[in-house]
Amino acid sequence: MNEKKKDNFLGRFTKWFGKTSDTNLLLTITIVVFFLMYIGAIIFQGQGFLKPQTFFNILNANAALIITSVGLSIVMICGGIDISVGGVVALVSMSCAVYLDFHEGNVFGAILIALLIGLAFGLIQGLLVAYLDIQPFIVTLAGMFFARGMTTIVHTAPFNVENEAFKALKDTRIIVPGFGSVNKLGKYVNAYVEIGVIVAILVVIIFFVILRWTKLGRSFYAVGGNSQSALMLGINVKRTKFLSHLLCGILAGVAGFVYFMHVGSGSASHASGMEMNAIASSIIGGTMLTGGVGNILGTFFGVLSLSTIQNIVSSAGLDQAWWTGITIAAMLCLFLVIQSVVIAKKKKLLTK
Repeated sequence: MNEKKKDNFLGRFTKWFGKTSDTNLLLTITIVVFFLMYIGAIIFQGQGFLKPQTFFNILNANAALIITSVGLSIVMICGGIDISVGGVVALVSMSCAVYLDFHEGNVFGAILIALLIGLAFGLIQGLLVAYLDIQPFIVTLAGMFFARGMTTIVHTAPFNVENEAFKALKDTRIIVPGFGSVNKLGKYVNAYVEIGVIVAILVVIIFFVILRWTKLGRSFYAVGGNSQSALMLGINVKRTKFLSHLLCGILAGVAGFVYFMHVGSGSASHASGMEMNAIASSIIGGTMLTGGVGNILGTFFGVLSLSTIQNIVSSAGLDQAWWTGITIAAMLCLFLVIQSVVIAKKKKLLTK
């Protein structure tokens, strides 16, 4: 009887495995791995990970990375890459800081500056990649160097912003009811998130809907999967590639302001390595470098997984930067192997 039940379970699993799309399959793996990782952190690293505020702090610290990773995922699904996003975030942060403190600017003007910088990078890089057919890696590499150089030209020394209206916005906390905890003094402390987390979640929801249920989203997958087939289906391949880079640039601008709200300062060293963390988060989230496969929800969990493993390494007392780098590298390789094995197994199953 047990053997029969086992055979039925394996049959149902094989049927589900074969019918599920590559995108949903990799999304499922990412979510399962994240929860296993977080449960492992609770078991082995103490009750600190059990407090809801610990999870909310992960979101607070990584809101900008979530937005940046969403933009990277769109470009990667479309078969491209963008390594300029970290430089754009730094440039936005410095430009907004200088505008607010040295030019007596206001918050709305700073938001407009952030959007315009992101729009400019997305527009120019999208035109060069899509309509001049230049390799996206080369174009965005130039964009990264340009953004980093411009950040230093805008202002050299790091400084904290003293604009009162901005500081009030930066210090705003949104209470999450029912998730507070009692501290060591016996006092109840409310759980909270920063404004940037709300922006990041809205971005995830909006682009999840766009990719899943709109013509533009289907075009991104089609072009990334096979641009020649997409062209034969009547999809404007060049325009689709252009729009992917344009959206990525705009989201980098939004991420820049969210990052700025979190750190409250301008510095040429801000967002160092963010582009690599965004690429890693997208890959961990199930977005394939070959294009055509990916999910925004998976990218969200990819960022959480990356941050969780960083927190685990830090909690274990391995505070040196190289330990974090080594762990991320191992995690990235593991997910790439899992992706390759799962996709290969599925193709083998479908050919039987």
